[in-house]
Amino acid sequence: MTARPPITCHVLDTAKGKPAQNVEISLYKKTSDFELIGTSSTNSDGRVPSWNIDSSAPVLQATNGSWTLETGIYRLDFNIDNYYGSQPHFFPSVSIHFEVTDPSQHYHVPLLLSPFSYSTYRGS
Repeated sequence: MTARPPITCHVLDTAKGKPAQNVEISLYKKTSDFELIGTSSTNSDGRVPSWNIDSSAPVLQATNGSWTLETGIYRLDFNIDNYYGSQPHFFPSVSIHFEVTDPSQHYHVPLLLSPFSYSTYRGS
């Protein structure tokens, strides 16, 4: 268990050269299908400081300021449409799938974003 969420992300707008604020993000875990387990939005630094957790989804829970995580396949959905609004852009959303093999580790997923491209990697 850890005081910070075990899954975090950071969105940087590479076209503007600054953090992407107010990007809506949904977090899913694969069961028989993908189950929504949390939502959040990036802060002024482009980071997700915490997750609004679906209390019926025990795979990612905060108890007394500590988090627990289960192994499995997860998906982050980034709502790019709302971020760019009427500005021309190609991708309405970005979905990133990743695997949690060790629940004691921290999984950081940065997204580098521009109106016509994106890139991601496993962060630290």
